[in-house]
Amino acid sequence: MNKFRRNLIIITGPTAIGKTGLAVFIAKFLKTEIISFDSRQFYKEMKIGTAVPTDEERAEVPHHFIQNLSIHQDYTVGDFEKDALQKLEELFQKHDTVVMVGGSGMFEKAVTEGLDEFPEIDKSIREELNQEFENQGIEPLQNELQQVDPEYFEQVDINNPVRIIRALEIYRGSGKPFSSFRKKQTAPRNFNLIKIGLELPREEIYERINRRVDLMMEEGLLEEVQSLYEFKHLNSLQTVGYKEIFDYLDGKIELDFAVEEIKKNTRRYAKRQLTWYRKDENIKWFSPFEKEEILDYILNHLDKKY
Repeated sequence: MNKFRRNLIIITGPTAIGKTGLAVFIAKFLKTEIISFDSRQFYKEMKIGTAVPTDEERAEVPHHFIQNLSIHQDYTVGDFEKDALQKLEELFQKHDTVVMVGGSGMFEKAVTEGLDEFPEIDKSIREELNQEFENQGIEPLQNELQQVDPEYFEQVDINNPVRIIRALEIYRGSGKPFSSFRKKQTAPRNFNLIKIGLELPREEIYERINRRVDLMMEEGLLEEVQSLYEFKHLNSLQTVGYKEIFDYLDGKIELDFAVEEIKKNTRRYAKRQLTWYRKDENIKWFSPFEKEEILDYILNHLDKKY
């Protein structure tokens, strides 16, 4: 066994670009395990619409934080930071290197850098924002966030009401934009980081997204969402692929239009993911087809003991 120190390999990039396949390839080569930081894949009731790794992929390499929660559980990025760091401690007892893969930037940042520190805010402000969301929908909240904190607006998934409400809660309670509290210093971590980003021309990413959505529909996304209809108010289900079909089931839109909206909103999400990760100068970018080159880069950057 090579005597490496503790290495954490991050594999990220926009949705549908091939992160899972690469993670399995790397983890098999290094004989290690995978931690997912895709916050949409935590929930066991949401299998098709979140494109969880296949049974075959999970049989090839142990995966952690995949379908490990119920949609009825409240689970925050802070919970994930604590749980993922604890899991890493366990895995580093067995492996010199662990692979972490996903596209939820805030969850990756929590593990690799630590969470930002925000002021305590009166709970009534969140209740007020939740009521506004209930009565008026997300659009007025999106507009407010764009006005008061354009920096965070450019980074956040604007279709995620939890994130929008959290940012506005901080702003209304403190009078300062959410982005002004973002941490400039990172928390100390006891592992070597290697960050890999996957990219393709935008047209190819969008084509992959469109194909994936069509495949999800063939695999039974409509039926999956129907089975969750009574829980559509839950935060975990306020996500692309589910909200649009809930609108169809409510008779607001036609099914074909709902599918096109899923594709459009997923493309927007991919664009925001890239915007977020482009700001991370530690990421080395590759095409998903460059598996051997990625492996060489990783092997050359592992922190070794001599």
